[in-house]
Amino acid sequence: MKNPPPIMDSATRRWRAALFLFMLATGVSMASWVARTPAVRDALEVSTGAMGLVLFGLSVGSMAGVLASGGLVRRHGGRLVIALGAVLLVAGLLVIAGGAALEVSGGVFGGLALFGAGMGLAEVAFNIEGAAVERTLGRPVLPVLHGCFSLGTVVGALLGMGLTAVRFPVGWHLAAVALAVAATGVWTVRAVPEGTGRESAVTGDAAGAAGRADAAGSGAGAGGRTGGVRGQLAVWRDRRLVLIGLVVLAMAFAEGSANDWLPLLMVDGHGTGATAGSLTFMLFAVAMTTGRFTGGPLLVRYGPAAVVRASAVVAAVGVALVVFSGSALLAGAAVVLWGLGASLGFPVTISAAGEGAGPGDASARVAAVSTAGYAAFLVGPPSLGFLADHVGLRNAMVVVLVLLGGAALITGALRRRPDAPVPEVPASQPDLV
Repeated sequence: MKNPPPIMDSATRRWRAALFLFMLATGVSMASWVARTPAVRDALEVSTGAMGLVLFGLSVGSMAGVLASGGLVRRHGGRLVIALGAVLLVAGLLVIAGGAALEVSGGVFGGLALFGAGMGLAEVAFNIEGAAVERTLGRPVLPVLHGCFSLGTVVGALLGMGLTAVRFPVGWHLAAVALAVAATGVWTVRAVPEGTGRESAVTGDAAGAAGRADAAGSGAGAGGRTGGVRGQLAVWRDRRLVLIGLVVLAMAFAEGSANDWLPLLMVDGHGTGATAGSLTFMLFAVAMTTGRFTGGPLLVRYGPAAVVRASAVVAAVGVALVVFSGSALLAGAAVVLWGLGASLGFPVTISAAGEGAGPGDASARVAAVSTAGYAAFLVGPPSLGFLADHVGLRNAMVVVLVLLGGAALITGALRRRPDAPVPEVPASQPDLV
């Protein structure tokens, strides 16, 4: 007989709601920047090549934040890292806004570096926090958490398109988004408990707030085993975690490739107009959001291994149709399969890594797999551009197809441990607040 799912107290409810809200805000902020990129380029009066160098600031900052986040969480806990990420996000948006208004390319580059660092820091910490909430509740949380980010990108893209249409100044737009992120960041930091993912044992006055996170995330139980660079590498001695890391590499690569190349893939590869290319990307974002918000019951019924295997196959079918179909209309429709298939891969693999069994504590495992996923998300898709110079963008996407096929073969690593709690959710969609 199954044990009844734990009752969610008010503190845990605020904890979860705060994570959802801030992920929504980060999605809005990212899409707001992306939507106004043409306006920023025009304001700076730079060539496409020079704009590429400006955009490099986002990649540099993002990778720096991702690589630093896991170690900072283990030393200081997730709340402090989220707070630091929020500060950098807000500062980055304000610097970008100022650089665009003053027409200073270096200012936009610096702002993007700050913004990217904030995103990298916050996202890894959020995965650790989300995994802790998930284990506390015994029900899926990470898919909806990532779904909030996807929903935010849809909202931000629509907002950006609307403000662009009425020629609203890009500086004021990004400054307003920065204020909204600051407000949600303050509320989030106040709602997140102290000490989630921190290595040192939690005692004294901190036990009341952080004990819930430690019991769920096992983040305080293996302190001495996971410290420093040696500890970060030690978790990869677990063969199961290596396979989970390979799955997340493939799924993140599939998601990132669409984010980076889908509009251009439709324009250059299928001869559509720029507007149709943008709408195709919007369709992908909506499919991603839908998959993440509706995937919880599927995970409960069929388990993560079966769901991610099916997801990889569905995404592969979508990519194959986009690559090999001679019809732009069919390719555009196949983007829905690509988005639905890619939607659950990243959050579900993070959840599997965070079960806490095997070497290393749960926070170290989540940080390691998150870092691998974000590295694939940020670094992998741009590399397709170099390949596309030789074989064309459509043919370059065959790499995504191969990776998805490989991921489908090793999803058995995502099967739940015998001692892992079986998540339970109501028959209807789980509540968000």
